[in-house]
Amino acid sequence: MRYRYYTADVFTQTIFGGNQLAVFPKAEGLKTEQMQRVARELNLSETVFVFPAQESTHTRRLRIFTPGTELPFAGHPTIGSAYILTTIGEIPLDGEQTQIVFEEGVGPVKVLVQATGGQPTFAQLSAAQMPEFGPEPPARAELAALLSLQEDQILEETFTTQAVSCGVPFLFIPLRDRKALQQAQLDVAKWKTLLASYWAPHVYIFTPDPELEGSNFRARMFAPAMGIQEDPATGAAATAFAGYLDSQETVEDGTFRWIVEQGFEMERPSILEVEADKQQGKIVAIRVGGASVLTGEGLLEIPAIDH
Repeated sequence: MRYRYYTADVFTQTIFGGNQLAVFPKAEGLKTEQMQRVARELNLSETVFVFPAQESTHTRRLRIFTPGTELPFAGHPTIGSAYILTTIGEIPLDGEQTQIVFEEGVGPVKVLVQATGGQPTFAQLSAAQMPEFGPEPPARAELAALLSLQEDQILEETFTTQAVSCGVPFLFIPLRDRKALQQAQLDVAKWKTLLASYWAPHVYIFTPDPELEGSNFRARMFAPAMGIQEDPATGAAATAFAGYLDSQETVEDGTFRWIVEQGFEMERPSILEVEADKQQGKIVAIRVGGASVLTGEGLLEIPAIDH
């Protein structure tokens, strides 16, 4: 049977930037094995399959697959799905601001879509889970070897290495400057022995040395456990990054905003806008948003599975 799908670049205003995404807006009838095969065939960092919501107050149910596995939550597929589904009219826009609730593995995920002239321009998700902190990370020397860097290129003064999850666990490793970030190369053999079975196997390196005026951080993300060599824009990591930053910086209560550059080293520049609300010393809400661009559509023949 043939299924229609759409593609978009997420966390960018420019085609061929950001993170690629494929969305099947009507995936009823597909089994898990079929969806995994399709994600492997398309070989994008994530592919989304959209189903009717199970709860009447929710908008749609999303199932998100990398080429290697299904995810309980991912940021750029959530934001990109909201953008695509409103762009093609599958979800009608409600004026300048449209509230959407997606059912995902982590629970209901709220998305706010902003529109101008009847077209979506920006989407912002609210994290379904607040930050959870993982166990002690490996030693600095081991992490330097993992990234093919010198030990002193990993920061330990202003920031420290820490594992954090808002549904998907990441190991946040601060680097001294943009040069170190650009030089970093993940040694997959070392990753298999050091992090493959660690609480947070996905590696997020960052530096407080961004390129663009107005940005706060530059980042890269490696996820061999998901079948992703490097990801150009990682919304799930950005949500956890807010929790990480709060734990590192003793900020007062209020709303805090950070702009993160990612994907520049892959020639897919992405901009992720991160917000966090802190009350009585605790984070109570995290939001991640960005722009998207529709890039194409097509039909895919998906063969039935007998069993």
